[in-house]
This record gives sequence, C-alpha cells and structure tokens, in this order.
Amino acid sequence: MTDGPFVPWTSVEHFLGANQATTYRLSAPTAHPEVSYVVGDGHEIALHVELKSRHRPPKSPLPMILIDQIAERGMRMARIRTTQAALVRDFHDLLNAVADRVVTHGRTLDQAFGETVRAWSALLDQPRKSRVEKRIGLLGELSALSAVARAHDWSTALASWKGPDGEEHDFGLPDFDFEVKTTASEQRQHTIHGLGQLTPTGDRPLWLVSLQITRAGAGGHTLTHCVRAIRDQVIEHAPASVDLLDRKLRDSGWRPDEPDDERWRWRQSPLVLVVDSELPRLDTDSVRAEFRHHLRDITYNLDVTGLAATPEPPSELTDFRLS
Repeated sequence: MTDGPFVPWTSVEHFLGANQATTYRLSAPTAHPEVSYVVGDGHEIALHVELKSRHRPPKSPLPMILIDQIAERGMRMARIRTTQAALVRDFHDLLNAVADRVVTHGRTLDQAFGETVRAWSALLDQPRKSRVEKRIGLLGELSALSAVARAHDWSTALASWKGPDGEEHDFGLPDFDFEVKTTASEQRQHTIHGLGQLTPTGDRPLWLVSLQITRAGAGGHTLTHCVRAIRDQVIEHAPASVDLLDRKLRDSGWRPDEPDDERWRWRQSPLVLVVDSELPRLDTDSVRAEFRHHLRDITYNLDVTGLAATPEPPSELTDFRLS
C-alpha cells in the first residue's frame, strides 16, 4: 500500500529483482475508479485502472505500449503494459504520471493516457530506446574488458578494446577477435550491424559472446558502479592508462551526469560461440562481391537462443562478471 499515487522505483526494483509479484493500490480504498500499480512475477509492470460500465480501454498509438481489458475481482479493468524490456525504468515513470492524472486530477483514463504520452513523447521515441540499448551494450563490453584484464592485465585489456574506436569487432587480442552482444530480453536476440560484424578478419578466429542481463534488486550493479569499479582498478594497476579508459568511455557514449538507478544482474550464464559455418549469420560471403558496395546500413536481428556453447573457448572468454 502507498499513501499517494506514486510508487518508488526502489520498491519496484526490489520485487523485479526477486521475481516476486505485488500490487500497490494508488487510489483511496473507497474511491472509483480503482487504480493499482502491479508488479508481475514475469519481470513485468502494469497499471490497472477500473473501467465504468460503458467505457472501453483507450487505444494505444504506440506499438511499445499495450492496453487490454481484464477481469479482476468482479471489475472490468484496463491494463497498461510495455513490450520493451529495456524501457521498463522509463515506463515506470510514465505509469506513475498516468496514475497521478487519474487519481489526483480526476482525469479519465483516455485523457490521462493521451496527455501523458504527448508529454513524454521525447522519452518514448527511437533515440531514447537507442540510448538505453547503448548503455546495456556498454555494460556488456565493460564486463568483457574486466574478463580480459583478469586473464592478462589492464593495459592489455584497454589496448584490445576496439569497439569505441569504430573498429569492425569489439575486441582484438593477439590470437583472436571477439564481438560482445548484450540484451535485457528473455531471448538471446541481438542486433547485428553490417556484414562485417560477424565476418572473421583474414585467418583470425572470431568469437561471439552473448550476454543476458535482467533488472535486479539491491544486489545488482548499475552501469555507474561498473564504470567506477573499473576506473579504480585501472588507477591502481595501470595508472598510465586512465586517460585511455576515460577517452574510450566518452567515445562509447558514457556520460557520468546521466540518471542511472537501474541495477542489473545476469539473467543466464554467458554464451560463447565461435563464428563459423554453423553460426546463422550474414557476412561478406553472403552477398556477391559486385553488389556489396551498393548495400548500405545492413542491420538484422540474430537469435542465438538454444544454440550450444562452443567447447573450450579462450580463457579470456570464461570469466564474465558484473562488478
């Protein structure tokens, strides 16, 4: 229960991290419409708003927001959910804003939802989604950076980190290259940019590391926490490389002044795959040579869910941590 039409993210984060369901009633006990904030046991959040006898749920103009009708304790309720796991933190704020308009300001659900979507459109557009995905991607690359440092040293790890420099592959070590893909979804679905991202360079082996993270409670780690932990390690063990680390973080889009209260943990263990003929992918051999220079910005989604890990990967790819 709460005393007002707001649910703090720290409370939601706790239940999401523990995979426990709970409900917060936001409207007064006898007030109508009844408004509740619901945390599901499947890492989902939703707003439930009671519907009057002749009212139907509003239609969502956004594919990332679903609104349907459910029956709950003999009432018809509108349920507002999101399809984008990466945007749950921002969607939480949107639900609070909708609830506030209904409970505090007496707006109908149609009015409250429409007004909130218009007011929050800057947070719901593709650029915002891209920023969230970049932060998740950076979290994965920092985990890989730490793994390489534990296998070698911090100077070697930072020199091998090529992603911020716009190179074809995220990391380049003396004997092989590897690409890191990180997702917050329940499936191992990753976005591949270009034909070259999963094309080995010459005779050098190429590996793909699939990382899955999920929101955690107090035991999880924020991106800020990971950046600070790595920077402290570099200061202690490779002080001459601190400026290089800071430059690579900037080039990766890291901004220390951005809000960062999302905590993460592993959803499943990392999956390490060698990039060979058995891995489904598009590469330079997939397109006739005379056509390649005509194709621009090839991007596709690769789902490696269910693929068997490659036995005996390099030691640098065996110790991934979020810390």
